[in-house]
Formats: sequence, structure tokens, C-alpha cells
Amino acid sequence: MAQTGLPARRTAHRLLMQIIGEGRLMAELIAAGALAQLPADDRARAQRLALDALRGLDRADRMLKPYLKKTPPDHVMNALRLGFIELCAGEAAHGVVNAYVEIVSRNKRTQAMKGLTNAVLRKIAAEGADGWHKRAVPLTPGWLRQPLVAAWGRDAVVGMETAHFAGASLDLTAKTDAAAVAKATGGTVLPTGSVRLADAGQVTTLPGYEDGDWWVQDAAAAVPVQLLGDIEGLKVLDLCAAPGGKTMQLAALGADATAVDVSDNRMARVGENLSRVGLSAKIVVSDAFEFSEAHFDAVLLDAPCSATGTIRRHPDLPYAKDGSEFGTLIAQQEKMIDHALTLLKPGGRLLFCTCSLLPDEGEVQVEEALARHPGLTITTPDCPGIEPAWRTEEGGLRLRPDYWADIGGMDGFYMAVLTKPA
Repeated sequence: MAQTGLPARRTAHRLLMQIIGEGRLMAELIAAGALAQLPADDRARAQRLALDALRGLDRADRMLKPYLKKTPPDHVMNALRLGFIELCAGEAAHGVVNAYVEIVSRNKRTQAMKGLTNAVLRKIAAEGADGWHKRAVPLTPGWLRQPLVAAWGRDAVVGMETAHFAGASLDLTAKTDAAAVAKATGGTVLPTGSVRLADAGQVTTLPGYEDGDWWVQDAAAAVPVQLLGDIEGLKVLDLCAAPGGKTMQLAALGADATAVDVSDNRMARVGENLSRVGLSAKIVVSDAFEFSEAHFDAVLLDAPCSATGTIRRHPDLPYAKDGSEFGTLIAQQEKMIDHALTLLKPGGRLLFCTCSLLPDEGEVQVEEALARHPGLTITTPDCPGIEPAWRTEEGGLRLRPDYWADIGGMDGFYMAVLTKPA
């Protein structure tokens, strides 16, 4: 008889091995079929176990240290991390210990360490994990924490880490009526107009999904488009459109929207999402730099970036990456800003944004763009729900995970509206 929970736990362990050991992102692994062989319940469980382990990794490692004379191989360490976090969550010790001993014993290189795994997890189960909730919030890996502290200060970063550890609620953008969506789904309308659900469950079963009344979009990600104001009838380009949330916003506001992205598969998904919500936009599969249609009233450039603002929802990111791509991304963003400006008509507006917490991918990019392009101006951002603390010196908006701490935080985002000379 198969051991209850073993397939999900083995898959969660495999995900950790690939994320931490091979630098692969969770979304990439899932797209490649990492969960495909599991039934629906086990798919959800495996993903949840891996995400919980990643969110609590620093704390788990600190608490495991007294039980280990030296750090074991990754295959064993990841089993101990998963087991430890499950025990701290109140899972039955018998099933947890047996499952992770089995995972360790199945690997020829680590099967001799099944005794260690058994002993450590049983000690933890016997002694209890009361200290788990008393420990400091897990720290972000040093390669990212250091530049964040330099940019925002230690207290702000602790606030961000608290938000990262708590994870993210589900936010929805309503096509027309946020209050009606909140009432139907049991959500709350946030100050900026998004609808937040504390315990959403399966997204596709929520009221309004089949009718296309809303789409999933973090509240912070829903703010940039609002900075454009009334765009009904305007010709607007979404230059890096996938996954399409901002394209749907543009279309819902009545813009003549064109969505551009380099990925056939991702753009097919954008088309499907537009169809579900009953909106339309011109879909173009193209490299952003090769797209040359011009004279747009506005261009939205949600530029490729480090995505460090999305750790609440993607705790794998600081373990799959190491910051080595920052220089390339920053250079690419600069070139994309310059290219996007060529696609605007005189007097047109460029909405630049990134889901990054790093000023080099936000505030600094805009400061340097203003210096490179004489006559380019920045418009003071305005839309419902903006708080004074979000406004930046150069005239943009900076959103951070530690903002709205009392209602669940938000993703990290930077955004600014630049106007081309007439």
C-alpha cells in the first residue's frame, strides 16, 4: 500500500532540489510538467509544501542547526527542512518522519543517512516546535538583502521580510464594478480599487470567473494603468504584455489596445484571457525591439526586471537567482525606454514600471532617462488610494511589500509617467 502523502512530499522535495540546487524557478518547473503526474489534491499539496519551506527556509535552517554536527548533503537537508516545517505546522509526526526517511533512503548517495533523518525529525517531534513562532522573521538571502537594506534601511527590509513570510492574499481586478465583485466573492475593496480575498480557494470556482467579471492581478500591479487616467479611444501599446493583466485593464478602460510580447505561448494565453473577460486587443507576437509601429498616444512598458517585488507570491525567486543578471537587465531596461519613446507620437506618454524593489530598476532608470532625453518630462502620478509615502523625489511611485501591512501588504513596484516633447 502506498504511503499516504508520499507522492506530494517527494514532488515537493524534488522542487526544492531544483530551485535551490539548480537555480530553476517554480513557474518554470510547473510549466515543464513537474506536477503533471499528480492528482489535483497532491499537486496543490506539493506546491504548498515547497512554497512553505522556501518562505521559512532561513528560520528552519537556524532551528535545525543544533540538531546537526555539520550540514548534510542537499538531498538530506531539503528533506529535513520540509519535515521540520510540516512538524511545526502540526502535521502528524508518524507520517512526516516516515515519509522523509523514505525519501532519503531511496537515494543511493544518502540512504546511509536515513538514520540521521529519522533521529533528527523524531527529536523535533518529541521536543515540540513551540519556538517556531517565537523566532525572528526569516531573512532574505544576503545577495538581495544587502542592496535592499542599502536602499530602504534595515527596518523597512524587516517589514518587507514579514510580508514575504506571510505570503499573499488573492487580488482581483474587476472589469467594471469592484463593489459587485467584492460582494459576490466575499472580498474587500482596497483603497486603489482592487478586490482582496483572504481565503480564495480554487480561483476558477469563484463567482464571476466564468462570466469574465474579473481577473487575478496583485493590487500593486493594477495601479500603473490607473496613472494614465482617461484613455477611452486612445491608441495604447502594451509593449511587454504577457501575462496580460494590464492589457485587460487598458481594454476595459476603452483604449484601442495593442499587446506585444515575444512568446507565442504566453500571448496565446493573453488572447484566451481577453476572450474569457469579453475584451479585445490587437495581439502581436514580436520582440519588443523589432516592433516598429509608431504614433501611439501612450506606451506601457512593464519592463523585464529582477521581479524582486514579487517574493510574497514567489518565495523561490531569492533562492533560484543570485543577482548576477542585474547588470544585463538594467542595460536592457534603458534600451527599452529609449525604443518605447520612438513609438510615441509627439506629446505621447510613456508609462514605465517594473515589479522590482531595486532603485536601479526604477527611480534611477527614470532619472537617467530624463537626463538622456531633453524635453522629456515626468507627470505627477495621481489615482485613487495613493498615499503620500509612495511618491518619490523624481516624481514616480514606489510601492513596497511593507506598505498596507495591516491589510496584507502588496507587491513591490515602481512606476512613472513620462511625456514626450510635443
